[in-house]
Amino acid sequence: MPHLLYEKRDGIAFLTFNRPESLNALSPEMIVRLADAWRDFRDDDDLRVSILTGAGERAFCVGGDLQRLIPLFSRAREPEDEWDERLMSDLELMSIALLRPFELYKPIVAAVNGFALAGGSEILQSTDIRIASSQASFGLSEAQRGIVPGGGSMVRLPRQIPYCKAMEILLTGDRMPAEEAHRIGFVNEIVAPEALMARSLEVAERLQKNGPVALRKIKEAVIRSSGLSLEEGYAIERECSAAVMQTEDAREGPRAFMEKREPVFTGR
Repeated sequence: MPHLLYEKRDGIAFLTFNRPESLNALSPEMIVRLADAWRDFRDDDDLRVSILTGAGERAFCVGGDLQRLIPLFSRAREPEDEWDERLMSDLELMSIALLRPFELYKPIVAAVNGFALAGGSEILQSTDIRIASSQASFGLSEAQRGIVPGGGSMVRLPRQIPYCKAMEILLTGDRMPAEEAHRIGFVNEIVAPEALMARSLEVAERLQKNGPVALRKIKEAVIRSSGLSLEEGYAIERECSAAVMQTEDAREGPRAFMEKREPVFTGR
């Protein structure tokens, strides 16, 4: 079985970490397939939103495989197959897989079904709406291994949650239960394990009803203006707003409202 499942159904892309026997640890194959999937999702105009989750009930993703991925990067082992070779010949694939930096402005819903540790918590920071099982837990354990969470967390996490809490998570490496993740705003909501995928699909379908260009430009403006001055941020906002107002969807939405019907957005 492939280490990552990538499916397309009714305008929604489903990406599933598929190594449940290894708690969905990131292997070279998974990284390469994930990078390929994100690029395809970005470029397929029929896809408007994605759901990212993990196979099995125990883990969303526990980060880099300490036997396969990390030793490859540290040169403790040499490439052994096509996935190793492809990753080591193009290390940008790792950045694309973790969406740092990679311009993907379509919405991503995360369905967190268990452990989301190390790289598993790092990739979550690139998602937009996060639904967690009550059995989920989160953490960045890299410091406990003598390494750092270099998949974006040292930059993204303090921008997404309060600084002191971000530093506690980064410096201790300790795990955090779903309730605490929700309390500090790291996830949007908590549901029973059996309701996780249904709720995540409900959220994705809700986003899918909105104007696709509007969704992309909202996300683009938020990401591109992060950390900039207000003046610089407003310039980006104006740019994104102007692009949306030139679309057919910007005319269709108000027209549908006036005609008391559901809008038919085309993404143009």
